[in-house]
Amino acid sequence: MPIVKSSDLPTFDRLIAEGRHILDPSRAEDQDIRPLHIGFCNLMPDAALKATERQWFRLIGESNRVAQIYVHPFTLPMIERNEDTTTYIAQHYESIDTLKHEGLDALIITGANIAVRELFDTPNKWNDLRILYQWANKNVVSTISSCFASHAYMAFYHNLRPTNFEKKIHGVFPFRVLNRTHPLIRGVNTKIDICNSRYDNISKQDYINAGMSPLIEGQDIGVDFVISSDGLRNICIQGHPEYDLVSLLKEYRRDVILAKEKGDSVPSVPTGYLSTEAENLVRQYVSGDLPTFPEQEIGKLIDNTWTDSARSFMSNWIGYIYQLTNIDRNKQFMDGIDPQNPLNL
Repeated sequence: MPIVKSSDLPTFDRLIAEGRHILDPSRAEDQDIRPLHIGFCNLMPDAALKATERQWFRLIGESNRVAQIYVHPFTLPMIERNEDTTTYIAQHYESIDTLKHEGLDALIITGANIAVRELFDTPNKWNDLRILYQWANKNVVSTISSCFASHAYMAFYHNLRPTNFEKKIHGVFPFRVLNRTHPLIRGVNTKIDICNSRYDNISKQDYINAGMSPLIEGQDIGVDFVISSDGLRNICIQGHPEYDLVSLLKEYRRDVILAKEKGDSVPSVPTGYLSTEAENLVRQYVSGDLPTFPEQEIGKLIDNTWTDSARSFMSNWIGYIYQLTNIDRNKQFMDGIDPQNPLNL
């Protein structure tokens, strides 16, 4: 079953307008199915807040037909917001205290536009995020930490700092599955593409030294989809499997326009993302032959090579949560499940 339209959050209406299958709450009440409740901690900056909602909601809603899924968006006070976004959050987001009281089955924590060194330089500022991880470890079946959040998890639990790439890594990169037998990878192609947009990286060896297990590896970009030693309860994703067709394009458009305004050199095109024809359009804009950035024209030339694999992974994740979580939202696992080995690996 799809995500339930559980509030007047505008993202639901946007997805319905796109033709996505969002379940009306009146129908959900008539179906005798145990729903899943997934917390969605959105730490993205104001400009990307709503787009990030849509990207993750699409991926969740189109990945599994096992259960009705309630997605509960919330954020943390350490992220500074402008007045409009503060009003939007007050209208549409939920209170973390309420969600803790009612219980969650799983949790997703997004990336953030923040330097990871702040986790070490100003640790008190991040207490709310640290406390959220501590609560989740005792109350939800599994937590996905995306991009910045994946590095925050490693900082909190393993005191591990990521290293910096010499320049921003952005584009669509090929990865190869390392552990083909892991349940979360079952059904995923052995070679997959994943979008990445980041400056920081935690190496394969650092993850292994911390007792984590990388599931996929890219030749030029390192590892991704890294699992805690119990096999499920904490998942670190350094890339962006949730990105839609034009997410990288919008980021690149912003960077190119900003570089032109400042008179700086224009950044290179995202790796493995644009066709030759699309790159020619970018060059025409940079040289002044086109008055505006040709976003729509380029968008029509982009091929999506990553979403199917992301859906397969997410489907496995949601399926196992459904099998393992207690019907009581305030209890973490079904009776008889070993929290140190929930998948019985």
